[in-house]
Amino acid sequence: MKFKIQILKAIICIQMLFSVVNASAQNLPFYNDIQAFKKQDSMAMPMYYKTLFIGSSSFTKWKTLAKDLPEYAPLNRAFGGSTLPDLIRYRKDIIEKYRPERIVIYCGENDVASSDSITGSIVLDRFKVLYKHIREKFPKINVYYISLKPCPLRWKMRARMMDANSQIEQFCIKQKRTYFISIWDQMLLNSKPNPSLFIDDSLHMNSKGYAIWMKEIRKKIKK
Repeated sequence: MKFKIQILKAIICIQMLFSVVNASAQNLPFYNDIQAFKKQDSMAMPMYYKTLFIGSSSFTKWKTLAKDLPEYAPLNRAFGGSTLPDLIRYRKDIIEKYRPERIVIYCGENDVASSDSITGSIVLDRFKVLYKHIREKFPKINVYYISLKPCPLRWKMRARMMDANSQIEQFCIKQKRTYFISIWDQMLLNSKPNPSLFIDDSLHMNSKGYAIWMKEIRKKIKK
């Protein structure tokens, strides 16, 4: 009887431990977004895809991505508001479980927006960590990084964003099978963000903005 009680106590302790761990996990940022991806995959694991898109809301809100770039068979695993550390944290769920032919990344804008102390060098260092993990898992596939975009809402941050773009571009140039896709100049009008490319929040793009991205992505991948 005493042995059974000890076993029961051990089971209860284990259950409590799992509850604490689960509760802690649920407090992580974007936990629900990742669980939604897991649920999608459990119901029907993606079978036909070539290009993995990861990053923040500029990809999340690209609802016509599959139709716009059908030749690259996109799989979109971006989640809105994410930073580079978030992609690193969830890399096993949004990157490593898949087998893409290439990866396209748009992330870093929210890093800059999160604090005035986030410099271009910090964004580069964070990208390097993500890149290292990607290369450990996928040493031979092509990796594409889309430059941070100019937008009216965050125009006051442009110096740090442009610095991040410049440093990441120089890093990409030195790596094998790694490409920087610049969309900055293409989204300017009279040296300022073209307002016609954005929806009412002055942050996210409309179809005209995505048309520019589509053109530059296709150009770089073909090249």
